[in-house]
Amino acid sequence: MTTTTDRPLVIGGLTKPEISTAGQVFALTERSLRGMMRQGEFVLGIVAPVMLTICFYVPLRSIFDSFPGVNYAQFLMPVILLQSVGFVATSAAMRAAADGSAGITDRLRSMPVNAVIPMLARLVANAILLVISLIWAVISGLVIGWRPEHGPGYLFGFLLVAFVVGLLLALGADAIGVVSSNPEATSQALALPQLILGMLSTGFVPETSFPEWIRPFARNQPISQFTELMRGFDAGKVTWDIATAPLIWAGSIAVLAVGGGVYIIVKGARR
Repeated sequence: MTTTTDRPLVIGGLTKPEISTAGQVFALTERSLRGMMRQGEFVLGIVAPVMLTICFYVPLRSIFDSFPGVNYAQFLMPVILLQSVGFVATSAAMRAAADGSAGITDRLRSMPVNAVIPMLARLVANAILLVISLIWAVISGLVIGWRPEHGPGYLFGFLLVAFVVGLLLALGADAIGVVSSNPEATSQALALPQLILGMLSTGFVPETSFPEWIRPFARNQPISQFTELMRGFDAGKVTWDIATAPLIWAGSIAVLAVGGGVYIIVKGARR
């Protein structure tokens, strides 16, 4: 009885190299990072938090003269981080949409690459940009007077909230970008909700500064809830009452983002 075994493909005397899963992730991550470098996304990841800090802190600081004892740098810091990670998510969506419009997404689907790997590689690249953006947001906050006052544990929690929110938004935005394959439409679709939710949040001004009829929305929408959780960490006072609503929002965003990722994987696997 003759048995057969799997052997490497030999073409012209050369063995076709087999690339491991980790190697594929590394190669596609490197490709994404090179593209981000060419498009100036790393520069934007540095400039965006700096400009957000200047544009919000300078004109709005005088409003807090009517709130004695409130340090506006401490008050503003959470929303600077959240707006910064929002820009990273928008960049992630536009990059995924650009890959789709250029035919790169379809090209990868036609190759012997697991459908999870391109999305995982983009997520790793987005996480690197996210870390850079958060570092510069922290530096900007320190310059205007923000200070972590309750030890490394609370500081870690403060930054972890922003990082997790940013990662979930990047994952969801990436799925939107892959589906739309239209960078311009994707950018507009994501920028408007981010702008509206940011301005109608308690990140920039206290809830009492809003007209009474819109306060429930301003108080309960996700940016306000994530902001309050980060302020809890910043103040060294985090309770389940503060954390419950942000966890529900984060879980909801995770379900949508992971659902979008699964849809893309299934769609790619069927081709």
